[in-house]
Amino acid sequence: MLSTYKYLKKLIRNIYQKVQCSYIRLFIRDKFKSQVALWYAENGNKTKRLDYPKLNQESIVFDLGGYLGDFAFDINQKYSSKVYLFEPHPKFFEKCCIRFKNNKNIHVFNYGIGDKHGMFFLSDTLDGSSFENPNHVNEKSIKCEIRDFLTVIEDLDIPKIDLMKINIEGDEYKLLNHILNNEKITFTDQYQIQFHNFVEGAENKREKIISELKKTHSRTWCYEFVWENWELV
Repeated sequence: MLSTYKYLKKLIRNIYQKVQCSYIRLFIRDKFKSQVALWYAENGNKTKRLDYPKLNQESIVFDLGGYLGDFAFDINQKYSSKVYLFEPHPKFFEKCCIRFKNNKNIHVFNYGIGDKHGMFFLSDTLDGSSFENPNHVNEKSIKCEIRDFLTVIEDLDIPKIDLMKINIEGDEYKLLNHILNNEKITFTDQYQIQFHNFVEGAENKREKIISELKKTHSRTWCYEFVWENWELV
């Protein structure tokens, strides 16, 4: 009886998701909004973003823009991988330190990773906190540290990165171009990237990065300007 109930529940959920997706394709004309709606209809945060069967306890994962540590927690729980979480905001950094104080496989750092060293003003807007968002010019800000990617991997003695999740609110363009320009794009096996469309010229900037990524990596899935994944060929 219980198994029948579970089967029916799963069937109803699948039908509901298909109806949602059909509605999105037919009636939501705004491309970005349709991609966001499709992402949530397909439960991407709990499916796509955590589907990395090649990861194991020997793998190294970089979590750029760790916020409260949910992604780091889920990946570590599922694959026992070693996670390096980078969060420049002191309040969110502290919360992650408390959350993972007893987990020796999740390492938390109070700086962001970018194309250069420095102290920069970060808008203090919860999970949308950004160094780049032009819509946040009137928001309260806090000075936070950014460190150069190349220096970080050298200082931490990282041999390779199996997965790098990048959600850094507009700074992804500078970072990825920096990695490309220094011929370090193949240092990372898989990139899980959230490109942001509030950056000036975002579409062209994204396309240029994608054209370079295609030379070494294959895109495994994509919800444009929501999340996409690239795997080393």
